[in-house]
Formats: sequence, C-alpha cells, structure tokens
Amino acid sequence: MTNTPAAWIRSIGLIGPGMTDWPACAAILAGDAAWSSERTVLNAPEELPPAERRRAVRVVKLALGIGLQATSAAGMDPSELATVFSSSGGDGVNCHLICETLASDDRQISPTRFHNSVHNAAAGYWSIATGATAPSAVLCAFDGSFGAGLLEALAQIRFDGQPCLLLAYDADYPEPLRAARPIPDAFGVALLLTPERDAHSCGRLAVNLTDDAADTLADPALDTLRCSIPAARSLPLLAAIAARRSGRVVLDYLDHARLAVDYGA
Repeated sequence: MTNTPAAWIRSIGLIGPGMTDWPACAAILAGDAAWSSERTVLNAPEELPPAERRRAVRVVKLALGIGLQATSAAGMDPSELATVFSSSGGDGVNCHLICETLASDDRQISPTRFHNSVHNAAAGYWSIATGATAPSAVLCAFDGSFGAGLLEALAQIRFDGQPCLLLAYDADYPEPLRAARPIPDAFGVALLLTPERDAHSCGRLAVNLTDDAADTLADPALDTLRCSIPAARSLPLLAAIAARRSGRVVLDYLDHARLAVDYGA
C-alpha cells in the first residue's frame, strides 16, 4: 500500500469571477470559451431558512454555493458527507464593518456580525442548510489554504475510507483592509473526493510535497487570478481536469514547499 495520499474526484463545484459553475470554468480552462473577469455573483441558497438566508455573508454564500453544486452533480446526499472547509481568512466585508463599528462612538457589535466573524461560520451554515452531522474540519493556512485543505481531505479519506467534500473559498476585502490583503474578488472550488472509483469519477489524484516551482497558466489574465486569490491556486489542477490531461501538476502551497499532484484522467 502506498503512503501517498490519493483519491478519486467524483464531482466539482466552482464559483468565481466570470464563472458561475464548474462547466463554465471547464470550458474556459479547456480553451473552448473566452474568459471575462466579471464580478463574482453570489446568492444565498434556498436550502437555508429565511432568517439565515438574510444573515448569510459572502463567504457563506460562496461556500454553500460550491458545495451544493458538487453534491448535486454527484447525486449524493450532502447531509451524509464529511467536509473540510478551508479559507485563508473569512468574510472581509464583515470584518470591515466590525472594524468600522469599533472605531465609532457606538462600539456595540451586533450578534449577527459576531457570529459571521468566526472562521467556522460557513461550516455552521452548511449544517443548517443540509442537516449535516458528519465530521467537519475547518482550516486556515493563509495563501496555502487550498493545499492544506486538500491534504486534510485526502488524509480523512485514507483514515476513514469514506467520501469527503473539500470546500476551499476566499472573498475580497474592502479598503482600507484591501491594501494589506489585496484579494480582488470571491473564488471558491469544491472537490467531492471518494476512496474508490465509480462510473462518475472524473479522475484520480495523488499528492506529494515538492521543491519544484508551481505551474502557471498560459493565459496571463487567468494566471493573475491564480496568484491573487488563495483558493484559485487550484486552477492548474482544474485546467488539467478540464482538458482530461493526465500528468503532474505542481500547485502553490507554502513558501518552502509546493504540492505535486499526479492526476490521471
């Protein structure tokens, strides 16, 4: 038995600038459609009760959107899936509004602002929307958050032998926070990973650490997107999946290590 973490990709969910879902993104990455960097559109899912739908902030809408895309495409019940939520920060607009309140004469923080400020907010809303009671991990590794989430999901699959849904997502910060954390827009990707292949699998991936430089994208605009949003560090892997191109893909992870992903279509 190999010690290399590996799994099969059952389905993908994606929302980002000019990309409403995975099929739209796949067409762009495969060169079948042009990309236009339009503002990411986020809507609270109908699965949330009305009160929670009103309170949902951008990262919550993003995480639930990509997760429900992936589970719907796979035809799997989201309430039964273990999950890994991974984000470099949290909701920047909510953080901005809390800072504005603390800098004002009235420093009372609303309960809604507070509960949306915690890093596991999206995981909580996910459990409300889907009724999920399966194990859920919530991670943050700054710019390496996609890689950390992928490793965690693969480790869970290796240990438990059960499918796992990885949700990696980031949203933008308004000024003046954007000057310190210049994330320009929201981007999220969900990978539904399984320990075994089935008729719906769209490829297998295995991961190791490497010192090699990360792969870039041929389109300069898309490569700028890759570099500017931590969750978008997944784009070289997604490009290989979209083109059904087997081989080795190196993804940005930490300053001293990258992820070498062996992908087989």
